[in-house]
Amino acid sequence: MNAILLIAHAPLANALRQCALHVFPDCADHVMAIDVQPNLRPEETLAAARIALEQLKEVAGIKGVLVLADIFGATPSNVAQKLVDGVTSRLITGVNLPMLLRSVSYRHESLEQMVSRAVVGGTRARDAGGHHRAAEPGPTQP
Repeated sequence: MNAILLIAHAPLANALRQCALHVFPDCADHVMAIDVQPNLRPEETLAAARIALEQLKEVAGIKGVLVLADIFGATPSNVAQKLVDGVTSRLITGVNLPMLLRSVSYRHESLEQMVSRAVVGGTRARDAGGHHRAAEPGPTQP
């Protein structure tokens, strides 16, 4: 099983976590959130994020951690890039609620599969009409 670490501008990370807990109350031990406060230096946020990452890795059965950040190039993303190793932890930026829910849904799969499903979930949800929906790898859909 994999865990999820949300790093985003305050209050987004904790708000997303609360939404995930609303839908999946059993994921509380597997999803942590770091809200990046405007008055903290990036080094302080990085220290808190390192602690959170280590706490997630200590949860029984956790094999990998997916780190989800809000905006590429902003402080949360920059902090997250310093955390992930590309093997036991991976980073996706541009987190949204469908991406998070999809990640929680597939946290039992390999980290690579979870990353793929999260990206598809986060992009597919952008067009509710389905006219420009991103296709998930697999059979051709009508």
